[in-house]
Amino acid sequence: MRTLSHGALLAATLLAGVAHAAVTADEAAKLKSTLTPFGAEKAGNADGSIPAWTGGYTTPVAGYKSGGRRGDPFANEKPIYSITADNLAQHASKLTEGTQALLKKYPKTFRVDVYKTHRTAAAPQWVYDNTFQNATSAKLDGEVLKGAFGGIPFPIPKSGKEIVANNELHWRGEAWQADFRGYLGTASGQRVLSVEGTGDFQMPYYAQGQDSKFSGDYWLIRLVNSGPPVRAGEAITGRQHLDQDKTGVWVYLTGQRRVRKLPNACCDTPTPASGGVASFDEVDVLSGRTDRFDWKIVGKQEMLIPYNSNRLHTPTKDSDVLLANHLNPDHVRWELHRVWVLESTLKAGQRHQAPKARYYVDEDTWVAVLGDRWDANGQLWKTLWSHPVVMPDLPATTPQQQWGFNDLISGAWYASGVVNERNKHYQIVPRRPDSFFTPDAMAGEGVR
Repeated sequence: MRTLSHGALLAATLLAGVAHAAVTADEAAKLKSTLTPFGAEKAGNADGSIPAWTGGYTTPVAGYKSGGRRGDPFANEKPIYSITADNLAQHASKLTEGTQALLKKYPKTFRVDVYKTHRTAAAPQWVYDNTFQNATSAKLDGEVLKGAFGGIPFPIPKSGKEIVANNELHWRGEAWQADFRGYLGTASGQRVLSVEGTGDFQMPYYAQGQDSKFSGDYWLIRLVNSGPPVRAGEAITGRQHLDQDKTGVWVYLTGQRRVRKLPNACCDTPTPASGGVASFDEVDVLSGRTDRFDWKIVGKQEMLIPYNSNRLHTPTKDSDVLLANHLNPDHVRWELHRVWVLESTLKAGQRHQAPKARYYVDEDTWVAVLGDRWDANGQLWKTLWSHPVVMPDLPATTPQQQWGFNDLISGAWYASGVVNERNKHYQIVPRRPDSFFTPDAMAGEGVR
């Protein structure tokens, strides 16, 4: 439940008569009737291929232990049909341009296996309660979110930037730890380990009952590398703030034995964890600053997207899920879901490597599952993807930092969050003190 501070803020806004609320109380009431608590359409689609939402999936897989390998609750299901380059034309309306391009570029190895749709999205009741309150109190003051805490900020969005905020603050837990690997795939089919290590993640925005103490730092991260050998001991600490000008990212480099603050940890700046091949705003498909672009809601569509991707974590060898040019289709589950389609266009006077992009945000979770980016020449350049996993123990359906991209021009690709040979996948842990996610703490534990 909320503390008094949030209620006082809402009361002050109403008494002042300022029309900053995202929706009216009557609109918000739909979150308890025709819409899910997160704002998705509760009903299924016309032909039943998308079922109604009935509360999500909250039954832990038998034998699961926190931090261990999650089983696949739908392991016994078989694909309803498969899409290849040969039958692409029949299904093109349900596929992103990037997915279509992959089918054409790798006709012998890439395919889309389509399974029965399960609307597994779920969250604790207190997150639903906060989302309901956010609906009538959250606002964007320029680029800065205000009046929201502990839930989806804009469950009934009215603008593209509100959808971006929903994705950035989607429910994925409060504090967790995970081992990870990242691989760069070359155009020639080689796989190169770019990073291996352990990450601590924390979302003060979702610290239950702590809204009066929330300072605006909504996402805290600390990654420590154990490999490859040339990068062992490196570390990175990040603090993302609702006021994007206050976001800070620091790196520890073993060769220099010192911590340095990155001057521009946003947008198309390369990320150290990816070995420089992915940019900060490609992490989890869509992240980072919004002020360089104009954002437009194209609408809501039924699309085939990666979903309920537990089967991707089932193999015990990384090589089983990584083919030469893309993920192994044998372990990728696609389902039909409704998504918000969002376009970004570079503002006049701004610079970015990808002046145009289109993103596909799942209506049930607000996770950006797929994205396509065009370069300055108007060519479809990169297709981005993430793989939401069913986590009934949390409960949530969210990627476990498992995201990546395929460069459709060069043929290179990147896969982050590969956990198949790692011991600790997503372990729910108690909140760490704020001081853990600081450059001083990282320097104090740095490898000399």
